[in-house]
Amino acid sequence: MTTVLRAKPDPATVAAVDAAREALLAEVDAVDVGDHLGHLVEGERVVTHQFACLRKGYSGWRWSVTVARASRQKAVTVDEVVLIPGESAIVAPAWVPYRERLQPGDLSPGDLLPVDDDDPRLVPTWSYGDDPLDADDRAQVRQVAQDLGLGRVRTLSVEGRDLAAQRWYDGDAGPGSALAQAAPDHCHSCGFLVRLAGPLSDTFGVCANGDANDDGRVVSFDHGCGAHSEVRLAKKHEPVPVPEPVFDTLTPGDVERF
Repeated sequence: MTTVLRAKPDPATVAAVDAAREALLAEVDAVDVGDHLGHLVEGERVVTHQFACLRKGYSGWRWSVTVARASRQKAVTVDEVVLIPGESAIVAPAWVPYRERLQPGDLSPGDLLPVDDDDPRLVPTWSYGDDPLDADDRAQVRQVAQDLGLGRVRTLSVEGRDLAAQRWYDGDAGPGSALAQAAPDHCHSCGFLVRLAGPLSDTFGVCANGDANDDGRVVSFDHGCGAHSEVRLAKKHEPVPVPEPVFDTLTPGDVERF
């Protein structure tokens, strides 16, 4: 069992509210500084005093002034003055790299999105033994594949295939979408489903119904929509049949006679 030793509050640094405020006012305008909100014991003879921030646009933020006292010294020194967000502060979302922010449909004509040589979603179409790690060896593999006329230099790896399958299944083409939840039946029994070949053939197909939202898209067998080939309207929803037309043989003279 590990014992956590907590630093005891140092009376001198805890009481240094005025010194902390003075250091803060040397950095920012007084109109931006509010009441003292309390202190945090950071370590032995190290305390952070917090003050409300009144600056426009920084609601919920607070000024943080850290002070310290050296051993056997009476004077308190200021370590840093910073502005930090509180629990109710509006902050920017966590940074997401540009490559991870790309979504299907983001690429415009002419845009290029190169794939890394070590992308785990792809494996060499032709290789010898273990996949070569050296860049020159990878280039040689590509050249040999081209010379042998093998077509694609790299193909989908098992990991890449599983990632795609999970992404499709969890997306709008899977069973969890609102369209599928309201569907009268599943795609596996629809006559418009074109089955895939290969490892994904047990789970996915392509919709070939031009009237459906997913026309030309990969869908899971347990997906569905209202354009299922076997869907039928209830009698109360069927259109009212139009009566047989009647040929009118009356002439204006016949009408006057009546």
